[in-house]
Amino acid sequence: MSDTQTNILRLLSDGEFHSGESLGKQLGCSRAAVWKHLQKLEAAGLELDSVKGTGYRIMGGLDLLEEQKLRAGFSQDVSNSIRELQVFQHIDSTNKFARELAERQAATGTVILAEQQSAGRGRRGKVWISPFAANIYLSIIWDFNDGAQALQGLSLAVGVAVKRALSDYGLQSVQLKWPNDIYVDNKKLGGILLEMIGDPVGHCSVIIGVGLNVSMPAKSGSRIEQEWTDIATLLKENRPSGEPLKTPSRNRLAAALISEIILLLGDFESRGFAAYCDEWQAADAFYNQQATISTAKESINGVVKGVDKDGALRLQLSDGRVERFIGGELSLRLAK
Repeated sequence: MSDTQTNILRLLSDGEFHSGESLGKQLGCSRAAVWKHLQKLEAAGLELDSVKGTGYRIMGGLDLLEEQKLRAGFSQDVSNSIRELQVFQHIDSTNKFARELAERQAATGTVILAEQQSAGRGRRGKVWISPFAANIYLSIIWDFNDGAQALQGLSLAVGVAVKRALSDYGLQSVQLKWPNDIYVDNKKLGGILLEMIGDPVGHCSVIIGVGLNVSMPAKSGSRIEQEWTDIATLLKENRPSGEPLKTPSRNRLAAALISEIILLLGDFESRGFAAYCDEWQAADAFYNQQATISTAKESINGVVKGVDKDGALRLQLSDGRVERFIGGELSLRLAK
């Protein structure tokens, strides 16, 4: 994204109409150049409202991420744990960037955010829809000393941290779906993607990726291949009658997410998932329901019985036996 386009976004972030002429004067370019830049922004997924003779606006304005505002939301302990904070306007993938950074240098405690991803992805290689300045796309790099053994249940524990952060904003009905999804009323609100590099039995770095729907545009949401929701919709549905809708600042929300995850990462290696197991179980979206878990070779039906202290899914089969499933390319779905 060019500097001119970034400046256009800042001018339009107030949600008010701005004529092409006034934008051109403030940016030092022609109306025709402004129009071309606006076309490129629309092609990148930004939804613009234009009225002939009036100008252009972004309906509802934009809440752009800013490093200073993010840092204002951190406690001293969290600030001390953050090595570096980077905010990108546009990136292919925050997880990919984080992985490349961690492969080149020591980077534990680095936090990466982006307004938009062109190649965001979720678990099992699925595309992560990432419209501009609408949601949160976050990656954190963190080092561990005891390899994969110390990481059992980490994606579930991060889910607990996300739920804690959302609870502070009045979202009490957030549930967790094994192994890495954030749900509300059987609709996906967000997801977690962990990637490990380094020694599987020794020192390694983990990339903790979190995507969270905050105010998903309907046009972008139509590309999601499952039922979904976002924070703006949930708050609108649950606000008291007559009260105006107040969607939390993305800067404050991102700071809360980062804070909860950083605090969890600080002691996860010593405490393990067992310290978060009960909290995860209480939020299990599929508990006691018929479901199907699919592996590379087969699909197995049973009743979900939560998880154990290692983060393994417990599935009760038709003969009463309980089988454990952990890690790998597994998919869990409610039975049809």
